[in-house]
Amino acid sequence: MDPKTSSRTEIANKVRTLRVARRLTQVELAAILGLSQGRLSELERGLGSFSAEQFLDLLRQFNVPASYFTSGPADAGAGLQNALARLGAPHLRESLEVLPSERLEEAERVVREVLVGAESSRHITALAPVLIRNLESLNLNRLRVQFVEYGLEGRFAWLLENIVQAIRALGEATRALPRNERARLQRAELVLDTFLQHVEPAPDPDFANSIQDIFDRSILSKKTLDEVWEASSSSARRWGIATSIQLDDFIEAIEVNYVADKEFSGGTRPRVAKA
Repeated sequence: MDPKTSSRTEIANKVRTLRVARRLTQVELAAILGLSQGRLSELERGLGSFSAEQFLDLLRQFNVPASYFTSGPADAGAGLQNALARLGAPHLRESLEVLPSERLEEAERVVREVLVGAESSRHITALAPVLIRNLESLNLNRLRVQFVEYGLEGRFAWLLENIVQAIRALGEATRALPRNERARLQRAELVLDTFLQHVEPAPDPDFANSIQDIFDRSILSKKTLDEVWEASSSSARRWGIATSIQLDDFIEAIEVNYVADKEFSGGTRPRVAKA
């Protein structure tokens, strides 16, 4: 059986099981979905597919998540990418093969999963436009407490500091933005910078044990760790984060979603030197 037919049969079986468990007849469910009883009978035998509208009606009627109708674990990376794209980082293209997951719909949960998992540098830097766009709905103190519990407070502070520095580095380029978008960036800089003033940094990088967090998944040896740490940005070193991700990477993630100034096309955007 090909994958498409297998998936259709699996959905059909689960719809029939849910209908029987909810004590609905085919006639009753068909009326809810705007179908004839005969067509629903065919669909419950895997002879065809429900439309997107009908599928949403099924989710609402049976009060189950979309993931209920899929077997096996979802692609976590694609799921996170979809959530990031929806929440404010449209430069990450959504994968149409992955169904939306309720687990990833809230911005705070996405921030936690991306930053704790640290599996993709593009996902990590994409948190910059996501945080900027969803700042008013985020509880920064609650997120900080959670990262403290994980022993990863430095990661969170490092992320916020890079967002602040990236907004400042873009400077004049944001003048061409619509007033509401420019105001959004200005408020994000103010709120995040104020929040960071109450967060203690990592120990002095001059200490031998200054590396608090081996962030990059690609760091597999002491030699690589030493090389990455040596090249780490001043912000990463301040928070004890061993990572190859630089401030420029965050600038690019914000720029591609906010700044359309032609002055910065063709690689002419000034690079920001490490402090």
